[in-house]
Amino acid sequence: MFKSKKYIVTGIGTDVGKTVASAILCTALNANYWKPVQAGTEPMTDTERVRSLIPEHLKCFEEHLVLQTPMSPHAAADLEGEHLEIREIQTPHTLMNLIIEGAGGVMVPLNDTHHYLDLFKLWGYSVIIVIRHYLGSINHSLMTINTLQNAQVPIAGIVYSGERHPSSESVIESMTGINVLARIPEMDQVDAEQIQNIAEAIKSDLEFLK
Repeated sequence: MFKSKKYIVTGIGTDVGKTVASAILCTALNANYWKPVQAGTEPMTDTERVRSLIPEHLKCFEEHLVLQTPMSPHAAADLEGEHLEIREIQTPHTLMNLIIEGAGGVMVPLNDTHHYLDLFKLWGYSVIIVIRHYLGSINHSLMTINTLQNAQVPIAGIVYSGERHPSSESVIESMTGINVLARIPEMDQVDAEQIQNIAEAIKSDLEFLK
């Protein structure tokens, strides 16, 4: 009997490729998609972008809250007269697998007292960490992994995004022992065909997540 699974996609920082990774994971795992909180709507929301990239039979659920301002959710919510209460952010019901995309990193605040980490702890789903290499990415990677482990949030594995960096990857893997799930290559153009091709290429590596 099929039992659906839910995974949270987070990153070591902003603009590391979480949304593209989420689209690829949805396609490879035959999973629906949900972005709980969207902060910033131009040129499009992450939900709109994923919807344009994944197969038509997969569903993108409506966000819990959409904020127009491209800021940290707590600041955008305050600016727009909203308040985020983490216990009110309920995952949508689905009989299929579900990919949940966070925002920024694990310590991005949702209000004056709670971070995304608190939401992840509340849900208890396994986290997939997207890592992109840049100056400081080793530090950000190790801090993200350490923070999740200290909070006893399960980690499903790492997805690397972009060009390889063997020296960075080897130290991250040796210091943490976290499983590498897949690598998403650098893409000149991101479209549904590219997403499908990459999903097919990594599908066998992700079988144990289904």
